[in-house]
Amino acid sequence: MAGRRDRTQQLRGSRIAIAILVGIIIGCICAVMLPNGFFNSNSSLTVNEHVQVGSSSCESSKTLKSDFASLSEKNKELKKQVRELTEKLRLAEQGSSDNARKQIKAGPFGTVKSLRTNPTILSDESVNPRLTKILKSIAVDKEVIVALANANVKAMLEVQIASVKRLGIKNYLVVALDDYIESFCKQNDVAYYKRDPDKDVDAVGKTGGNHAVSGLKFRVLREFLQLGYGVLLSDVDIVFLKNPFTHLYRDSDVESMSDGHSNMTAYGFNDVFDEPAMGWARYAHTMRIWVFNSGFFYLRPTVPSVELLDRVAERLSKAKLWDQAVFNEELFYPSRPEYVGLHASKRVMDMYEFMNSKVLFKTVRKNEEMKKKVRPVIVHVNYHPDKLNRMRAVVEFYVNGKQDALDSFPDGSE
Repeated sequence: MAGRRDRTQQLRGSRIAIAILVGIIIGCICAVMLPNGFFNSNSSLTVNEHVQVGSSSCESSKTLKSDFASLSEKNKELKKQVRELTEKLRLAEQGSSDNARKQIKAGPFGTVKSLRTNPTILSDESVNPRLTKILKSIAVDKEVIVALANANVKAMLEVQIASVKRLGIKNYLVVALDDYIESFCKQNDVAYYKRDPDKDVDAVGKTGGNHAVSGLKFRVLREFLQLGYGVLLSDVDIVFLKNPFTHLYRDSDVESMSDGHSNMTAYGFNDVFDEPAMGWARYAHTMRIWVFNSGFFYLRPTVPSVELLDRVAERLSKAKLWDQAVFNEELFYPSRPEYVGLHASKRVMDMYEFMNSKVLFKTVRKNEEMKKKVRPVIVHVNYHPDKLNRMRAVVEFYVNGKQDALDSFPDGSE
């Protein structure tokens, strides 16, 4: 009965809203067709007045032009009001839907599960028609891999593109930050997108190194989400060994690889802090987890995902900060007095499927069983500065089967 009442109320609200919209539209038509109103005495002309009008056609023409201009302005204003009311109606209906969804009964003990995913946003192709056209031609199931690159990272980009082509991944897009990469993509038949000139982005995009370029993504990716596409962001120091889209869960706003190197560090653990001076209360329990890696993550096109990008981009624009630190602070810091935390759901990726270079070079390559059985989806050379050589070694080991390809490198950096 309660559900029927809710549906009846929603239907009644929709009918009222439709009636309002119909009234506004009729008003627009009347304003154009009858500018002087229904009952204005000037609306019926005598024969003599017709003659006078004919004898002063020039003056009437000017008056008509003036009236037309005035009506055009009124029509624009009415259209604006229609758009505003339509948007308010949409938000009101969304609010009703949200409230209806919240008003549910709890099931038996042990059966209750909270919502895992936020609804996707309504795509708006007017945000960027040119990018829309590109994405429609390459995206698969409205998802795309996005990599930002300038001339400074061209060698690593070549290795990454080769790995993508080898797997037959079609929904891969390079955001070219300079003319050199644009030309490179054209020559190598790689889908690319070059943004319209933007002073703040171009200053870093054309000359910045790997870390500087990495920080730009939080501004660039926003348009992709607004257009309704799921985005898998990839830094260029990553080798693809399987199609990543078949290994995503898509049950969270943010799905990211970890900088962790063990089950505890990647997935979290209870870390006990010891303060002997406190006596009986000397032990304090804390929760710890290694950070999410901001160089490889998947974003569903949801409001929290867009808000995350906005928050990070705003902070990076105001201070010289490391984008990965800000990314994690915004994801994990809870609400507190004078601060509202981000309400985004998150998932950490399997550390052996989405593997960082610390896991590979400190653990996997030294374990014969793991070397044989573990084949990652990607390898991200994020822990080591000699990125290009290690990327090539990863290809030699996992693709070409050269068993000693990883042996010559130190665990860390020299």
